[in-house]
Amino acid sequence: MEKPSKKYDYLIVGAGLFGCTFAYSAKNNGKKCLVIDKRPHLGGNVYCEKIEGINVHKYGAHIFHTSDKQVWNFVNKFVVFNRYTHSVLANYKGQIYSLPFNMFTFYQLWGTQTPEQAKKKIAEQVKKAGVKKPKNLKEQAISLVGTDIYEKLIKGYTEKQWGRKTTNLPAFIIKRLPIRFTYDNNYYNDSFQGIPIGGYNKLINELLKNTDTRLNCDFFSNKSELSKIAEKIVFTGKIDEYFNYKYGKLAYRSSHFENEVLETNNFQGHSVINYTSIDAPFTRIIEHKHFEFGTQPKTVITKEYPLEYQGVGEAFYPINDTKNTNLYEKYRKLSLKEKNIIFGGRLAEYKYYDMDQVIKKALNHKFK
Repeated sequence: MEKPSKKYDYLIVGAGLFGCTFAYSAKNNGKKCLVIDKRPHLGGNVYCEKIEGINVHKYGAHIFHTSDKQVWNFVNKFVVFNRYTHSVLANYKGQIYSLPFNMFTFYQLWGTQTPEQAKKKIAEQVKKAGVKKPKNLKEQAISLVGTDIYEKLIKGYTEKQWGRKTTNLPAFIIKRLPIRFTYDNNYYNDSFQGIPIGGYNKLINELLKNTDTRLNCDFFSNKSELSKIAEKIVFTGKIDEYFNYKYGKLAYRSSHFENEVLETNNFQGHSVINYTSIDAPFTRIIEHKHFEFGTQPKTVITKEYPLEYQGVGEAFYPINDTKNTNLYEKYRKLSLKEKNIIFGGRLAEYKYYDMDQVIKKALNHKFK
């Protein structure tokens, strides 16, 4: 006797970019999906909240950037992107510096005007520091940019962000540090970047058009009911939680966001300013209207305070040190034994993905 078919082909746990992109692809392959999320909104961490007519990035700044033409063409089917080019400023004890590290930064620090002068200055500091084989983040940073940049623009910010001394952080975290010997403040090297005109909610709503959704729905509180309504599960939450912390808990960093509505049309003249001194309790101030060149009479700023994830709020950043990487590997091997469950996204794969990488992973799924 043939088993009765279930209502859905896929139950997608988590309405972030991976889940929403997967749902769109599944629908285009004739599959029926239910997307659930424990939060009261769709979009996961890219969700925008409208305040004073401004799209506020509720979970921190999200700038879409990619060099993948397939991904860029895909997202442009749903939304139009503006010409926003991301650049960041650093505030160190009241002094402003350009990020990523480039000729403007070197001039601001040392008055150097040519690449040769800047390279010479860095080489002098690296030689004086005597770092031969970097064993941690501090040594890796100094070997790349010297002591001045490390002390003013890396040390305090990094220790606040990760909640650990730079001597206790692995060297690879800083290896992708952009360093340019050109006068170029563009944060990314990618071919394409911008912000969706109208905010990310527009993209999410288009991806989920004609797909069933359920909000304020916790998978684990309703697991027995939800597991029965779909042939397969796409899980985008924390992989250790899915397996009931069988081998222990993976570590994450989180953030606390404090929004302020200010009676001015322009608070800091820039979208993102990092506060790199350990004396400032927050890591950055975001002024959201600058992502979309807003002209609203008021402005909204967000101060971002990093903290250790303790099971409350959102887990944002995997801590990919040796201990946690080994622990995740145990869960990954366990996940391979699951026949009807797909694990995808930053939390399920315990990996820091950019937005385009998450979308690419979801688009690459082969439907039968």
